[in-house]
Amino acid sequence: MADLIAALREGLDDSAVLTDPQVTAAYANDMASFCPAGAPAVVVLPRTVEEVQHVMRTATALRVPVVPQGARSGLSGAANASEGCIVLSLVKMNRVLEVNAVDRYAVVEPGVINADLARAVAEHGLSYPPDPSSWEMCTIGGNIGTGSGGLCCVKYGVTAEYVLGLDVVLADGRLLTTGRRTAKGVAGYDLTRLFVGSEGSLGIVVRAVLALKPTPPPALALAAEFPSTAAACEAVCAIMAGGHVPALLELMDNTTLKAVNAMTGMGLPESTEALLLASFDTPDPAADLAALGELCTAAGATAVVPADDAAESELLLAGRRATLVAMEKVKGTTMIDDVCVPRSRLAELIDGVAEIAARHDLVIGVVAHAGDGNTHPTVCFDASDEGECARARASFDEIMALGLELGGTITGEHGVGVLKKEWLARELGPVGMELQRAIREVFDPLGLLNPGKLF
Repeated sequence: MADLIAALREGLDDSAVLTDPQVTAAYANDMASFCPAGAPAVVVLPRTVEEVQHVMRTATALRVPVVPQGARSGLSGAANASEGCIVLSLVKMNRVLEVNAVDRYAVVEPGVINADLARAVAEHGLSYPPDPSSWEMCTIGGNIGTGSGGLCCVKYGVTAEYVLGLDVVLADGRLLTTGRRTAKGVAGYDLTRLFVGSEGSLGIVVRAVLALKPTPPPALALAAEFPSTAAACEAVCAIMAGGHVPALLELMDNTTLKAVNAMTGMGLPESTEALLLASFDTPDPAADLAALGELCTAAGATAVVPADDAAESELLLAGRRATLVAMEKVKGTTMIDDVCVPRSRLAELIDGVAEIAARHDLVIGVVAHAGDGNTHPTVCFDASDEGECARARASFDEIMALGLELGGTITGEHGVGVLKKEWLARELGPVGMELQRAIREVFDPLGLLNPGKLF
């Protein structure tokens, strides 16, 4: 331990090397439940690429595992500390280094907050579309590590589609540059995409080149009430089959609506079984909303309420953004699943979750990025009740099994981490797992980077 600390301080300020156990304990976990974590030996907070390289060279020389972290807002345990590890927190590397309005890209450090980037590029008439629900706290490095999505991904896509290039510090301290700053490029294997979603297991992202879009017009939204989740999902299918491209298409079930109302007093319609939220940022959003509203009515909507302006639209969406905190207040602890299924199977997944909740006598609310089939069933439980904890874990696993049975995936945007290691093996199969492990070994032959995650 003394040798490790002394070696780290040779290339870092003393203030960037944290050893007090009461301080380092705060860096042990992300926001996931049921994910074990160890006690870090030390937490380091580098500010430069060279300092990250020094940390990795030290770790390699002393054979100490390294766990990279951002804001620790993840939901799979991917940022949880390993026993005796170096926690490499990148939150101090938080500069937007360049915004290029002609070539439409930004160069950023990994600790930049997603919302801060959005505000910075907005000054240039540009936007960075990926917007996870935690966008006011999550970092770009974390978004890249987990391959994050967001509310607007139905139209604009997910993080992977915006990462043009990366600077990555490898396990042995070498600096790798991948990708490009051009609009097109197919030179060699796409190592940039390989790092997106790798959860810090292949290298430490220290700089990212991100594609930007022109700022879209102000969006208008509507809310449609449905007597069943099946009817709401029928409307989703009709919208997508009809060629409509909403900027956002979100679903909240009755359990979630009640939780949001209990916390916020927003007065969302609790008599409805499902609330569908849609928005358009097209040149004529009112016309697009009218067409979408007709499809909702045809599918059985009991009410369709369009917003009159952007401010009212944001008010409609505020309830959706409040769901995570609202569901936590139901029982005190939540497990948030992240199953993504084909849109055509969305109703089967949501109805199946309701059956699982009833069978295990649990409160499970579902919100969904309905436009791309990515659901977030949220299991609410009392962490002090051992029986309820066991039922919560069992229900979580059953939901993932149902997702795979419906032709889906165990994670659409939250990642695997610790929570879903067993399920990754089930989804990929033995050949896929063999190749995944082989790729990891090429980049990290000593197994020092984020050990115990993914596999």
